[in-house]
Amino acid sequence: MYEYTIETADYVDDAIRSLEQALSNHDFSVLWKLDIPTKLMEYGIALKQDFRILEVCNPDVAKKVLSRNQKGGHFLPCKMVVYRSEETLKTHIGLTRPTVLLGMTEDDDLRQIAEEVEAELIQIMNEAKR
Repeated sequence: MYEYTIETADYVDDAIRSLEQALSNHDFSVLWKLDIPTKLMEYGIALKQDFRILEVCNPDVAKKVLSRNQKGGHFLPCKMVVYRSEETLKTHIGLTRPTVLLGMTEDDDLRQIAEEVEAELIQIMNEAKR
């Protein structure tokens, strides 16, 4: 599976605040946030679902990846999503698995870094879930 997703009882904005705090506690930061419904509305397209994309990074890990193999930069920063499911009416926090992405490089050192980052991001997501 290319992604890992958990549910939380929080609303999207609260889940993002919790996620940002948990990321910060682990030396990650949010580099960029995209509010999909707001962006689409700029083009006259209405999306009722609350859906956000966050790009997150730990600078030490980014340096480690790029120092090992610059092609690993194609997969930086890590992407996370927070959205409210229209089906379940629950908020989801999701992660594109770094092991899947960096695994495409077929570089064992990058694969090991990806395993460590993925485990830490999953821990962060669980902390944010409360």
